[in-house]
Amino acid sequence: MLASVADGQYDTGRDGFIDLMELKLMMEKLGAPQTHLGLKNMIKEVDEDFDGKLSFREFLLIFRRAAAGELQEESGLMAMARLSEINVSTEGVMGARDFFEAKMQAASLGSKFEAEIREEKEERKRQEVEKKQRQAAFKQLQSTFCS
Repeated sequence: MLASVADGQYDTGRDGFIDLMELKLMMEKLGAPQTHLGLKNMIKEVDEDFDGKLSFREFLLIFRRAAAGELQEESGLMAMARLSEINVSTEGVMGARDFFEAKMQAASLGSKFEAEIREEKEERKRQEVEKKQRQAAFKQLQSTFCS
């Protein structure tokens, strides 16, 4: 999970932070979707610099607080800590960072694939519209000659 934040899997904006929409995607992929308010509260709980997004340091703070028993059992952050694939206490910060980076790269590839599919669909729609326009122009031209 930590790797996911740093490596681009969830940091789709590639700015080194996880914003609200990226956190939404992350929690959905972990199988623990949250409400909009729940997501805002998750960020607020560890947002040390009050920028409304999670940095790698703030992300680590989630696991530190979970290990110390400082998170509410039903909170989204606790769900994130439980569902993550990395144990910061045994892997350490560097292991967590490596994991974080690997996850970000994997998500980035998924995002690229999704973007390619969207582009293909949009291109097909454009081609269909152009085809209809050509057909309409041909029918209009045909009616001019047939009259």
